[in-house]
Amino acid sequence: MTYSTTAPNDPDTHDDFKPMDKFQDTATSLKDVVEQDVKENPVMIYMKGVPEFPQCGFSSLAVRVLKHYNAPLSARNILENAELKSAVKAFSHWPTFPQIFIKGEFIGGSDIIMNMHQSGELKEKLKDIAANQEKSA
Repeated sequence: MTYSTTAPNDPDTHDDFKPMDKFQDTATSLKDVVEQDVKENPVMIYMKGVPEFPQCGFSSLAVRVLKHYNAPLSARNILENAELKSAVKAFSHWPTFPQIFIKGEFIGGSDIIMNMHQSGELKEKLKDIAANQEKSA
């Protein structure tokens, strides 16, 4: 499982130990970051919080449903970067969070994931991802 997060700025912390914004000094735009996230991660969720500590009920529900399938889950916390949040909205043309992408395809939010789970469609969509995860474990 991979996710991106930052720690709060602490004036008592030496600069060597402060978190760094990996995108600040590069030519990589946030649009490029989102495109790369979606392309490189079989299951990508942009959410409020992180999978281990979701900060809204919808994000929590989406993570619980996705974890049920043992698929590798990558995530970014959109609460930490308003510009990233805007870039994700522009990329998907969807206004709310969480936003879930599976195999590069925008799926939707927690309500859509839950409906797909209940209908069996999500199991079908994730079966090869989960199987590859089990083989590599």
